[in-house]
Amino acid sequence: MDLFDYMRQEEQRKEAPLASRLRPKTLEGFVGQEHILAPGKLLYRAIKADKLSSVIFYGPPGTGKTTLAMVIANTTSSVFEEMNASTSGKKDMEEAVNKAKHNLGAYGKKTILFIDEIHRFNKAQQDFLLPHVEDGTIILIGATTENPYFEVNSALVSRSNVFQLRPLSAENIKELVNRAVYDVENGMGSLGATITDEAADFLANVAEGDARKALNAVELGILSTERSENGKIEITLEVAEECIQRRAIRYDKDGDNHYDIISAFIKSMRGSDPDAAVYYLAKMLYGGESVTFIARRIMICACEDVGNADPQAIQVATSCALAVERVGLPEAQIILAHAAIYVATAPKSNAVVNAIFAANDAVKTYSNAEVPPYLRDAHYHGSAELGHVGYKYAHDYPMHYVDQQYLPDKIKDLTFYEPGDNGYEKDIKEWFKMIKGENKE
Repeated sequence: MDLFDYMRQEEQRKEAPLASRLRPKTLEGFVGQEHILAPGKLLYRAIKADKLSSVIFYGPPGTGKTTLAMVIANTTSSVFEEMNASTSGKKDMEEAVNKAKHNLGAYGKKTILFIDEIHRFNKAQQDFLLPHVEDGTIILIGATTENPYFEVNSALVSRSNVFQLRPLSAENIKELVNRAVYDVENGMGSLGATITDEAADFLANVAEGDARKALNAVELGILSTERSENGKIEITLEVAEECIQRRAIRYDKDGDNHYDIISAFIKSMRGSDPDAAVYYLAKMLYGGESVTFIARRIMICACEDVGNADPQAIQVATSCALAVERVGLPEAQIILAHAAIYVATAPKSNAVVNAIFAANDAVKTYSNAEVPPYLRDAHYHGSAELGHVGYKYAHDYPMHYVDQQYLPDKIKDLTFYEPGDNGYEKDIKEWFKMIKGENKE
């Protein structure tokens, strides 16, 4: 690189968007993705040791895929080449491969080729990379927002380690927002701006895991806001709302309002009001509530307030919780609505809750109640001498039921589970009446 190239790159860096300028140069400065980048993790160790093999970074926009590639570029001793699949073609790849061969042969240096949006390459373009990845001419780093198992050639995927990047947490994004405002060297700290905690929290929550969205709002706010009387540029909640074109709602995820809204959400599902349930769901999502937190509450409600009145409720809630984690926002809102509406419209029963609470009380009161001898383990020599005999095997009797005492003697007359008259529990109650009446000894 000559002086003119260096000056050109420096000028480009200064004029680049804030999100680009703020990219860290080391792993220590990288924010988020602790599940793959915490000290001791495979990817962390590989980067630190400069022993990286071909990888594909997969995740939604603004989660650090390109940033991580730039960190690798600054960490490795290999030659680093980069291209974007939306603007590059086979000719560009041929040039990169030829350079890689030359660097390897002439200087013994490996080449890392970073391809952003690799899913945009067609099959033939992706196939071109295969032999050069396989023989070690290039170490590939691919970045994609699409599932690589569907959008990238299986042969290329099989020769790479796939790392999934997750949406950044609100805490991660708030850290980046503050860094953007106050960092003098790479951020906008030299402009003397400040940001209120309320505004930073708002941007962190509405960014929905996308750091670039929050940083673009910070940059717009600082560049477009007039200085106050004290000479400072103040990014308030009102400024943040205007910059991201979204109005803040009163939803403090750590305060009373948070608990009020989630309480109303649960009580609406319990009260069989799907309209109220989906309204409070929308309000929580708008306020930046964690989708996994909401999904957990729906699962709890499916057991606590529906229970065996509709045993399918917990299956729907659990399936939706898994789908939410795999799909992410904005589509996750549809999945959460599906689960919330199902639970809200299901028949209700709290018999399961009453049963476990009553059993808890019995355990505390009769902690030393002994298991009847015939229910104890009889799968060892000498168990008969200890009295572990007399068990009646239910499947040997009509309707696979036999009247037999299962509770300890001290509490043999207690009842914990009393099925109600709603939904499937009505069938359970009738079944119990039938089998106990016909098999009473």
